[in-house]
Amino acid sequence: MLFFSFFKTLINKEIEVELKNSLTIKGTLQSIDQFMNLKLENVSVADVENYPHLLSVKSCFVRASVVRYVHLIHADVDTELLQDATRREYKELKTRSG
Repeated sequence: MLFFSFFKTLINKEIEVELKNSLTIKGTLQSIDQFMNLKLENVSVADVENYPHLLSVKSCFVRASVVRYVHLIHADVDTELLQDATRREYKELKTRSG
């Protein structure tokens, strides 16, 4: 749940998603679900020469199983919030296990 919560803080921020087929899509994150599927708006493709048919695409749904990397803008990442959430999750796991 940590990454799901983290990505929810990035809604309405620009991200770049590299797919397993090497297609790179840049767009504004509109939503993410518990399976880490992404919905992007204002989509643009990095390699227009190889994917000219994607120029007309303005929004898309990206299934999590086809994602290789998600590139984020450093300024959009709240590292303190992420560290605090990691500590809380670790404490919860530690108390559950005994």
